[in-house]
Amino acid sequence: MINNNVVNGLTLSERGQGYNQSLSQVKENKFGTYLKNAIDEVNSAQVQSTEATQKLLNGQEIELHDVMITAQKASITMQAALEIRNKAVEAYQEVMRMQV
Repeated sequence: MINNNVVNGLTLSERGQGYNQSLSQVKENKFGTYLKNAIDEVNSAQVQSTEATQKLLNGQEIELHDVMITAQKASITMQAALEIRNKAVEAYQEVMRMQV
């Protein structure tokens, strides 16, 4: 007699546990990927600003307003990243203050 709870050598509870583990890994990977992409965007804006400034200092063909725009974009992205970090730290501290 075949056990109906066994599918492909795994019981239904084992399959459920594997599904929950893989689901949590996917969520972690999505958050980790999102965080890495956001940090890469901030870094990219900073690099573009530095390159534009160096071009201007070296006398290469670049307009002053383009340099200022890239510098402002880099500044705004950095400020946004810092504010998000500050809010995350505040949220963590609030959770830690909660009584269980």
